[in-house]
Amino acid sequence: MNEKILEVNTLRKYFDMGKGTKLQAVNDVTFHINKGETFGLVGESGCGKSTIGRTIMGLYDKTSGNVLYDGNDVHAMSEKERFGFYRNMQMVFQDPYASLNPRSTVREVIGEPMEVHGMFKNKREQMDRIYMLLEEVGMNRDHANRYPHEFSGGQRQRIGIARALALDPDFIIADEPISALDVSVQAQVVNLLKELQEDKGLTFLFIAHDLSMVKQISDRIGVMYLGNMVELTKSEALYNNPLHPYTQALLSAIPIPDPDMEDSRERIILHGELPSPINPPSGCVFRTRCPMAMDICSVQKPEWQEIEQDHYVACHLYNKEAPERESVLTKQQ
Repeated sequence: MNEKILEVNTLRKYFDMGKGTKLQAVNDVTFHINKGETFGLVGESGCGKSTIGRTIMGLYDKTSGNVLYDGNDVHAMSEKERFGFYRNMQMVFQDPYASLNPRSTVREVIGEPMEVHGMFKNKREQMDRIYMLLEEVGMNRDHANRYPHEFSGGQRQRIGIARALALDPDFIIADEPISALDVSVQAQVVNLLKELQEDKGLTFLFIAHDLSMVKQISDRIGVMYLGNMVELTKSEALYNNPLHPYTQALLSAIPIPDPDMEDSRERIILHGELPSPINPPSGCVFRTRCPMAMDICSVQKPEWQEIEQDHYVACHLYNKEAPERESVLTKQQ
C-alpha cells in the first residue's frame, strides 16, 4: 500500500488586492503525494500551481484548508517545528539567475543551509559534503569557489538542486525548474532529477507547464486551470485517455516528431482570453473557453469525482444528470 507523505485538503489561497477585492489564486484544491513518487502539477501560467508549491512550503499563509506533511499540519507548526520541517522539505526555484545570491560563491550558496541548521561543526566535513553534492549534480569541486554569474543557466540550476539537497531532505518541490532553460538542457536536468530520486529515494512535486516534459518524470499528474484542479490521474492514463476538455486541448498542443502525423492531426483551439482570478466565471471556471460548454456549466460548479479507478475529473460531461450531456457528447463524436 502506498504511504502518503503529503496531503493537501480543500486548499484555498486568496490574495487581498485592497478595497475588498480578492485574487483567487488557489480554490479548493485537494490531492496527495505518496512517498517516493513524483507528482506533476501542470497548467497555463497564472493557474496557481506555483502558489500551491509555496503554500505547501509555508512561504505563503493559507486562506483555508490544510496541508499535512507526515500527518503534521504545516501551517499549525511552531517556529521550532517549522525549522525541523525545512530539513525534510526543500525547494528548487524557477529562475536560476535570480534564485542564487550573485555575491556568494557556490561554496557559500550550498553551505549556507548547513550552517543555519548546524549540520557540521567541522569545516572540513562541510566542504567534503559540498564537494560531494557538486559531483552528484554533474559538476566538480573546482566550481566551489566560483560565482553564479560564471555559469550557464543549466549549471546554475544544478547548483540550485545541490543547495536543495544540502540538508538531505525527503521531499523536494521543483517549481518550474526547467522553464528558463534551453530544450536540450531541460532534458539533462529532468534526467538528473530522476537519477537523484532513484539514488536517494526522494519524493518530488514537479511543477511545470510543459506536459510533454512532465510525462517523462511524473508518476501521477494533476491539471490546473484558473486556481482549480480539473483532472488528476496516473501519467499514462492522462495521455492515453484525457477526460477534461482542457486537458485534451493541452495535449493536442504538444508537437509530434513525425511530420505526416503532425500535419494530419486535429488541434483543439481554445478561443477567448484566460479569465481573471479576481473575477472568475460562475459555475465551471473553464466554461468561457470550453468547446463543449453546456447551460449547466454557467450555474453549477462541477463536482470532483472518480470516473475510473484513480482517475478524477471535475466536469459536467461526466455528470449523468446534466440535461444536455448526451447531445453534446454525440455531437463531439
